[in-house]
Amino acid sequence: MFAKDIGIDLGTANVLIHVKGKGIVLNEPSVVAIDKKSSKVLAVGEEARQMVGRTPGNIIAIRPMKDGVIADFDVTEAMLRHFINKLNVKGFLSKPRILICCPTNITSVEQKAIRQAAEKSGGKKIFLEEEPKVSAIGAGMDIFQPSGNMVVDIGGGTTDVAVLSMGDIVTSQSIKVAGDTFDNDITQYIKKQYKLLIGERTAENIKMNVGTVFPKGRNEQMDIRGRDMVSGLPRTITVHSEEIGNALKESIYLVVHAAKSVLEQTPPELSADIIDRGVFLTGGGALLNGIDQLLAEELKVPVFISDNPLNCVAIGTGILLDNIDKGVLQ
Repeated sequence: MFAKDIGIDLGTANVLIHVKGKGIVLNEPSVVAIDKKSSKVLAVGEEARQMVGRTPGNIIAIRPMKDGVIADFDVTEAMLRHFINKLNVKGFLSKPRILICCPTNITSVEQKAIRQAAEKSGGKKIFLEEEPKVSAIGAGMDIFQPSGNMVVDIGGGTTDVAVLSMGDIVTSQSIKVAGDTFDNDITQYIKKQYKLLIGERTAENIKMNVGTVFPKGRNEQMDIRGRDMVSGLPRTITVHSEEIGNALKESIYLVVHAAKSVLEQTPPELSADIIDRGVFLTGGGALLNGIDQLLAEELKVPVFISDNPLNCVAIGTGILLDNIDKGVLQ
């Protein structure tokens, strides 16, 4: 029984795993719950996410990935090992080949850490690919032709912007402003404006349900609960789309600025192609209300949200794994 090749989208917020021949078989939050006293892993993935902000003193829920790179090596390795064992992809005598995606501007030390974590968790041969390239393939773009394709991949920890042609990245930029930053902006805004403390899961719910980044993009409201900073007691308030849009404004413009600077560095022939083909948005941040309209207005080119933005990277790893023997991976 031979081991199956697997592709891993090792994200700050979620880990997605694609098994060759089976498709995406795992999609779980990148969270690990650990007992501080014994350093024992108690829960991984969705089960651990339920514990975030709700654990007693001796249990901590850790997110081992920060800004798209490994912040806690041992916990990342434990998490990967748990997921790979759960999938039962190892052969009787062989180990799987693993393709892992990483942001465009990570250092060689960070690359080595990702490689080692994958090897220790049971991989035979490890391939590393840059995230925007893989997400562009997953979004259905043919990046192997001599024409320009632009992708903006807004994940949990990083936003990667890249222009691709002939199967590789021509110009790119990676910034540490993404989904987590937006959640933090909302938390800080509620704290400052309403003197109310909320958790990261509440902030994420606000972002998804009422948040918008385009003026008049949506007009909704939502009741949220948290702890009053003055009285220390629970309190409920109502937030509106417009104020959440204002809270996100600064961070969103950093994303817009990154996209503009990549376009400015793009060769003119490829820029002409991008006007025809448009820009594709991938990653969880692509689902943020109004972001496609805002980018289209600022960049003066058509902007499209890919069909399955959350899974683009994992789908892309699957396509690359199918062509692994053709030498598309180094």
